[in-house]
Amino acid sequence: MYAIKEATIADTDAIISIASETYWSVYGPILKKEQIIFMLGTIYSVETISGQIENNAQSFLLLQEDDEPVAFAAYSPRTENPEVYKLHKLYCLPKTQGKGYGKILVNAVADKVNEAGKNTLDLNVNRYNNAKTFYEKMGFEVVYEEDVPIGEYWMNDFVMRREL
Repeated sequence: MYAIKEATIADTDAIISIASETYWSVYGPILKKEQIIFMLGTIYSVETISGQIENNAQSFLLLQEDDEPVAFAAYSPRTENPEVYKLHKLYCLPKTQGKGYGKILVNAVADKVNEAGKNTLDLNVNRYNNAKTFYEKMGFEVVYEEDVPIGEYWMNDFVMRREL
């Protein structure tokens, strides 16, 4: 049995824990260890996540299975175009993959975007990440490629879009 809730600052540690465990399985085969460590320390620090929640910079949905946090998604309007929303983060613990939680969270975010009166959802996915296939099955299409600097590293991404 699962439930989805809006994450609060009290959920920061759970979000970081899910990201930390998931990052290694997802990015270990495609990024250098140093880049993964840097990204986790930058994107998933207590200060960053709690600040995003506290300042409403990103909204987080936390999926719990039998009261255990096992997956999350984060989204917001795009800064440069608030008519378009962006799915910033989507991670499910490896032990839960295949249960449909990613699909459930994408659909929950799509519902939130529709509730906000918008109908376009974007995301970035690493060009070598197998999740691209999942997103295509969810109705996303590649609209362009971009290389995003993060510290001394680069994220080589596809930008994908789904009209809701």
